[in-house]
Amino acid sequence: MTEEQRLLEKLQRIEALFAGAATPGEREAAAQARDRIRNRLKGQQETDPAVEYSFKLRDRWAHKLLIALLRRYQIRPYRYSGQRHTTIMARVPRRFVNEVLWPEFTELNATLRDYLQEVTDRVISTAIHSDTGEVDIAPGQIPMTTGGPGSGSSMDQE
Repeated sequence: MTEEQRLLEKLQRIEALFAGAATPGEREAAAQARDRIRNRLKGQQETDPAVEYSFKLRDRWAHKLLIALLRRYQIRPYRYSGQRHTTIMARVPRRFVNEVLWPEFTELNATLRDYLQEVTDRVISTAIHSDTGEVDIAPGQIPMTTGGPGSGSSMDQE
């Protein structure tokens, strides 16, 4: 079994957990789990009206994951003109967000992040350099710098 297959199985088990699966057979039935969650959402929409949520995710992988999760549950993700690309808007019952969507997103995101970190570390250590540890801590003050690359300037990456 490949690492990717193990990741997919783990993600499906997480989905089944949030769907309220009761037996091992149900935990393996991702389609059934998704249907149970959709039915729960429909039921909650009758008693708990949808509220407009604004999710701000700077991590591109978390952003993609949340959009996919919303679409899985037939919730339309959107953003208003002028909002940043990192913002995801959605109309969802508060209870569904608190009991299903956000806990499931958090668990899936942590699993996916761990997997991506492992793959990144392995690729960098294989193709670039085996030491992928953090930088050394230098004693002293943080120097004040100006100028472009190569002259000690600061560079930010999002």
